[in-house]
Amino acid sequence: MNTSGTALVTGATSGLGFETAAQLAEQGWTQVIITGRTPERAALAGQELVARTGREVFVPVAVDLNRTDDVKRAAGVLADRGDQISALILNAGMVSGSKLVKTDEDVEITFASSLIGHHQLTVQLLADGLLADDARIVIAGSEAARGDVPTFHPTDLADLAATGYDGDLVAAAEGIIRADGSVNYKPATAYADAKMFVAWWAAQLAVRLPEDMTVNAVSPGSAPDTDAGRNANLFMRYIMMPAFKYAPKRFGMGAPVSTAAGRYLQVIGDDSGVSGQFYASAPKKMTGPIEAVDLDHIRDAENQQAAWSAVVEIAGVDYPVSV
Repeated sequence: MNTSGTALVTGATSGLGFETAAQLAEQGWTQVIITGRTPERAALAGQELVARTGREVFVPVAVDLNRTDDVKRAAGVLADRGDQISALILNAGMVSGSKLVKTDEDVEITFASSLIGHHQLTVQLLADGLLADDARIVIAGSEAARGDVPTFHPTDLADLAATGYDGDLVAAAEGIIRADGSVNYKPATAYADAKMFVAWWAAQLAVRLPEDMTVNAVSPGSAPDTDAGRNANLFMRYIMMPAFKYAPKRFGMGAPVSTAAGRYLQVIGDDSGVSGQFYASAPKKMTGPIEAVDLDHIRDAENQQAAWSAVVEIAGVDYPVSV
C-alpha cells in the first residue's frame, strides 16, 4: 500500500494504539492522526510519539467514543481539516469490568467504546467523503469472539432471541448491546459478545462500502503488556493475564505489543482487496500467524444483519446514509 498519505488511529494514547501509530510513522506515512479521550492526553501522546520515532507527522484529535455528541464534534474537526484518510485503524476499546457500566446513552461500556462510537465515526467520515477511494479500514477484534478461549463464551444470539425476545434477533442484539432485558451481564461474556459483534459489523459494512474500499476485523492477539485489562475483574487481572504474560513462549499465550500492532498493519498493507473478514490466530491459539476465521457463528449472515440493524438503531445512523 502507498504510505504517502494519512492514517488515523483511535485510542492511540497508550498500548496498541500508540504502538500502531509509531509503526505507521516508521513505515513512512506522511501524516498520522491520533485520538485520545481528552485534548491533553492526545497532545501528550503526540509529543511522546515524536520522541519515539523522530518524525513530526502526528496530529492529535480528542474524541470520547462513548458520547455521540463528541464523536460528531470530532468528525467536524476532521471535516474542517479535509485530509483524505487512506488507513483507518479503529483500535480503541476496553475490557469489561466486574460491575456493569453503561454510558449516559444506556449502552454497555465495552460496546460503546469498541463498536458504537466507531460505527458513528466511520459512517460520518464516509458521509463527509474523508476516506480515500481505496481506504483500508481495520477494527480491533479479539480471539475471544471465536468461543474457544477459556471463560470467554459469546452468546448464542438465536437462542437468546428464542428464549427472551419472542424470536426477534434484532431485539436480542439490542439487549446484548445495552445489557438489559433478558441479558444477564457477565464481564467475560460481554467482552466476547462485543468482539463477535465487531466481526459481524465488519462483514456487513464490507458489502455496503464502495468497490475499492475494504474493512476487516483483526484480533491483535494476546498482548499482556498493554493496559487494556485495567477494568477487568480480579480473576482476569491477577490470574489469567499474568499467566498469559509469564507463560513460556512456546505456549503462545502472549506476544509483545509491537507484534500485536503489526497484525493491524499486515492487514492494512494487504492489497488483495479482501474485505469483510475476521482475522485471528489459529483455533485455540492466542498468538502466531493470523488467518481468516471460518466458524458458523461468525459467518452467520442472519446474525450479522441483526447485529448491524441493532447497531444502527442504537448509534442513530445507517450507511449508506439516508438522505
